[in-house]
Amino acid sequence: MNDQARLLRKQIEMHRDQKDTIKEPEKEAKTLAVVSGKGGVGKSNFSLNFSLALQKQGNKVLLFDLDIGMANIDILMGTTQKYNIVHLFEEGRTLAEIIQKGPENLSYIAGGSGLTDIFKLNDDKQRFFLSQLAEVSAEYDYIIFDMGAGITSDSLQLLLSVDEIFLLTTCEPTSITDAYSALKHINIHNRSIPFYLILNKVPDRKTAIKSAERIKTVAQNFLTKDLTHLGSIPDDRFVLRAVMEQTPFILGYPNCLASKAIFQLSFLYEEGKRMSDKSTQQRKPSFVAKLFRLLS
Repeated sequence: MNDQARLLRKQIEMHRDQKDTIKEPEKEAKTLAVVSGKGGVGKSNFSLNFSLALQKQGNKVLLFDLDIGMANIDILMGTTQKYNIVHLFEEGRTLAEIIQKGPENLSYIAGGSGLTDIFKLNDDKQRFFLSQLAEVSAEYDYIIFDMGAGITSDSLQLLLSVDEIFLLTTCEPTSITDAYSALKHINIHNRSIPFYLILNKVPDRKTAIKSAERIKTVAQNFLTKDLTHLGSIPDDRFVLRAVMEQTPFILGYPNCLASKAIFQLSFLYEEGKRMSDKSTQQRKPSFVAKLFRLLS
């Protein structure tokens, strides 16, 4: 334990010179946060399978499980975690050391337990975490944060820093209401963050379109917020079967309806991103720099 404490102090001291600023990286991954208003909508399963779909398109993806205390990405993959985010702060390990490999060589960071909130750490540990994020970010095309259900005052800081937010909901009225509440809460603090709406476990196409239009209309009328409906994922029995088998459904059942929908969503998203990148020339502040300012 004393050796671990000394290692942690050494790692933090190495980054103490970054007290007032975080260096802008030359290359940085695009950051996406997957949120939902409530639990049980399939957020982690979507995050995992969408990450794998992006990776299959030639991207290098890091999936970051930030559902602290309820982390389950490793369970969905059927892998055994050697390290998790707790090891970064309690043993002084680097992010590169705790990144593990899942199916299809997908990089992921397990959430673990025993840490209530990474954003309630002292200044030195926060600075260490941010400097590590900056270093790791340059190695990936995407970093996808699987957030906990609901929004806390602390997780809000990360959400206000990411490039884009995926809002996941089902067609159930309570799920839609909670999703709108999450959208409203984030939008109050930053109206410029792009949102993508994804409906999960939809019974049929007609219901999905109706539910999506309902959310989009309410968001436009009451928040003056444009939502992009990226698409929907059908309620598919093979998804539950894959969960029971602890394998991502796009790998275990690549031809099922849910898998085809995920691949379509990833393709549409990538196409939209390429078009957006061509039209946007101005360099934006990095994710780490924005998060640093919010936490300072």
